[in-house]
Amino acid sequence: MAVSFCGKRLLLTRTNLFANPRRHGYIVLVPEIGEDLPEKNPLSSQHGLPEFNNVTIEKCVGAIGQQAIAAEKSVRAIEERLEQVAAGSGTPVSDVIKDIILPLEATGAPLETTWGIAKTLYLGNSSRMPTKSYLTIHERARGARRSKFNSVPIYRSLKRALEDTQLKKELTGEECRLLQKYVLEAKLSGIEVDGSSKLELNEILERLAQERTRFASKRDTAVKKYQQVIEDPALMKEFPPTLLQSLATDPSQAMKGPWRITLQPAVAERFLEYCGDRTHRWNLWQADTRKCSIHTDKSLENSTHLESIRALRKRQAKLLGYESYVHMSMETKMAGSVEAVCNALDELHRYAKPAADGELAVLERFAGENGFRGPLDIYDVPYWKRRHLATVHQFDQEALKDYFPLPRVLTGLFQLAEQLFGVRIVERVGVDVWHEDVRFYDVLETGPNASPEPIAGFYTDFYSREDEKLAVADNAGWMVGIGSRSAGTASRPLAALICNFPAPLYGKPSLLTLDDVQTLFNRFGKALQHLLTTCQYSDVAGLSNVEWDAVEVGGHVLTHLLHDSATIRAISAHYTNEDPLPEPCVEAIQRRRTHLAGYRLCRELYLANLDLQLHLTSDYWLDVMKKLYPHFHPFPLDRKDAHPCSLVSIASGDWGAAYYGHLWSRMIAADVYSAFAESKEPAARQEVGRRFRDTFLALGGGCHPSEVFRRFRGRDPSPTALLQTLGIYKPQVVVGGAGTGGGSTTHQKSSAGKDEQQ
Repeated sequence: MAVSFCGKRLLLTRTNLFANPRRHGYIVLVPEIGEDLPEKNPLSSQHGLPEFNNVTIEKCVGAIGQQAIAAEKSVRAIEERLEQVAAGSGTPVSDVIKDIILPLEATGAPLETTWGIAKTLYLGNSSRMPTKSYLTIHERARGARRSKFNSVPIYRSLKRALEDTQLKKELTGEECRLLQKYVLEAKLSGIEVDGSSKLELNEILERLAQERTRFASKRDTAVKKYQQVIEDPALMKEFPPTLLQSLATDPSQAMKGPWRITLQPAVAERFLEYCGDRTHRWNLWQADTRKCSIHTDKSLENSTHLESIRALRKRQAKLLGYESYVHMSMETKMAGSVEAVCNALDELHRYAKPAADGELAVLERFAGENGFRGPLDIYDVPYWKRRHLATVHQFDQEALKDYFPLPRVLTGLFQLAEQLFGVRIVERVGVDVWHEDVRFYDVLETGPNASPEPIAGFYTDFYSREDEKLAVADNAGWMVGIGSRSAGTASRPLAALICNFPAPLYGKPSLLTLDDVQTLFNRFGKALQHLLTTCQYSDVAGLSNVEWDAVEVGGHVLTHLLHDSATIRAISAHYTNEDPLPEPCVEAIQRRRTHLAGYRLCRELYLANLDLQLHLTSDYWLDVMKKLYPHFHPFPLDRKDAHPCSLVSIASGDWGAAYYGHLWSRMIAADVYSAFAESKEPAARQEVGRRFRDTFLALGGGCHPSEVFRRFRGRDPSPTALLQTLGIYKPQVVVGGAGTGGGSTTHQKSSAGKDEQQ
């Protein structure tokens, strides 16, 4: 028997002995996992779908252990053969796909499926898969997958195959991408570094992991530490009932209070939108921007960790042969170069800044007409933005909910997929699920010659459950790729859409805000990329191996399609009497997308440039912030503002030197959507939809996104479509760049790391 802590097999090393002096949890005793377990996935039924009713932590740990050992054995067997060949005592490898890739696929695909099952259960029912238990499975799976990318013999063989002109000709485009992924993953992990440099790199990576963990931990502590209790109902009079209920210390007394205000992003953002008292807005804003700085609790300051992370990333990039961490990051980005990113950001800024100045002037005038005295500041904008949108543009998100019952929205979304992408989505009953609210859908082809067999399937778990979905409390929803398409293992794509929408209550269906509807469309767009891929290998199927700055394109395209007036009408009707959404409401929804668009774009451009400059320069973070801030904000920078010290996504998350990717994906998606907008007739839109399916939805990570875009659009992308979508594009004479000094950056994290996030 092997003793595991929270399901994790403990290896006593100097690192983990000192990293976790205090351990909490329970002890799980599991047998040594080996060949005595069944060869099929022990978590799946004979029909290939997970048996969620019977899935336990112990079974997940056992399955992942079995499959991890199998994957690692496969790597070792391939290594032994390659080493024999190198020594002249073995049969040469004449086909790298047959002799290397397919054996790795055979053991790697089942591992990915078990990992996806555990992740789905963790996000959908955390009471059955607690965080610590899931992290045990996550780390074991990640380690096993990493072994095939860290193998020197495999790396050398695949690199030689790519360099051999004759061998490369025998590979398909998808197979070339697959081999390139292996080679790049190995390079970024330091496989070409040896000797003392290898020891230094390992030390850097270990220290970097520690610093990132400390940064995130302090930020989480600072967020939880702040708490403001409001007892005066007059301060909360503009808050909608559902928001009051979520903030009330006693939900049954939502209208009376008291209410607890925290720095959780979802809470802080909504408070700034609805609080009419400027002093309270300022108090919350200053607490939010000063957390983790020397101006508050010094034990929680993150300035030191931020500088350490920057320095370690710079050393990491240098050891791997890159000019900077940003240049290293570009290896896994569609943009491809720092210059390309800078040019795109500068072009967007050239239009966004004048638009923002005009928008804020209008907003300040509106605020003055409604009793506000003095110039607006940054913490005033969310409140007056909401008021202006409601008063001038008649947009009332709470009132609109009655027209977006979830069943109606879902039916309209599935019909849109059938019209544009040629797939039919049919619910299947009698499937094992992790909660009674979960539904399962088969994805089938349409057309006269379509097979009756599903090509993919997905689960939906839409309703918020406070005691079970704590893992996504600050996230509107997830698309989890449970299993990927793999010709080698004859497996079909399987996914799960997990959201936090309000549950049906007192006979009333789940009513969605427009933000909820956008979340659903966005996650469904990502799901389509996973489900409709035609790639043959799981390592490049769907979203796997898609460059970081293109991975959000599918979701954004569906969000654009949502804002078509025909789509809005098709997915909406009053839940009581089926009355259609009034035309002024349709127009208000469309106007909302362009409302203060220049201002919002400037904010995103600032964060993108801040991220780039933090990883391109060695200047102190405060100096970088002070230099960039005025280029994007009309408001003075508060002298105690230290927001970079709590930017988890950049400092300790997955978007360091890659934050620009959010904007890049939006830019690509807007250009893709413009092809739909240009096609007015139904037949023409269907042709565009089919082309989108055959490129972005089908090719996945088996083709570089730049080539995918060219196949779809017939040219390279341009920022113009995004500017037009936001309503801020005005043809003008080019005078020069924005001069922000902003760089481009890319996420250094390898594509394998990105795959884990999906």
